[in-house]
Amino acid sequence: MNPLSLAQRKALGALLVALQFICMLLLPALAAPALAQGAIPAATLLLGMASLGLMAWTLLHNRLGNFNIRPIPKTFGTLVTSGPYRWIRHPMYSAVLLGGAALALMSKPVPGWAVWVCLALVLWVKSTFEERWMREQHAAYSAYAAHSKRFVPLIF
Repeated sequence: MNPLSLAQRKALGALLVALQFICMLLLPALAAPALAQGAIPAATLLLGMASLGLMAWTLLHNRLGNFNIRPIPKTFGTLVTSGPYRWIRHPMYSAVLLGGAALALMSKPVPGWAVWVCLALVLWVKSTFEERWMREQHAAYSAYAAHSKRFVPLIF
């Protein structure tokens, strides 16, 4: 397979980000009726707090400016392997999935979980390209990937 040009990578990255944000906007819209009633289940609160906590922990270890929203690594970015990155390669994606699961719990089951599955698939595809391009930019990435999981510590 021929490698993608930078323009093709940017276009693919923009498409994946657009799909990600569509899912991320649909989930709160689907949860809005239940949220408007004010009764928030404990599981939703726990998932939401876990999501926010993981986001904060991730940003403590991978500062703004070292990463892109698109799956293209920053030209002068550094490989971060501390904090949550010690166990998972994409902790921000994991945090998004946790927050999305919290919202899916508040939605009608079929549309809420269908959108969550779409979000998970988009993030899986996005992370696949990101990892391929991280290997090109960071010689140590393959070794790092060999001892960490993609989204869930010790599992996946």
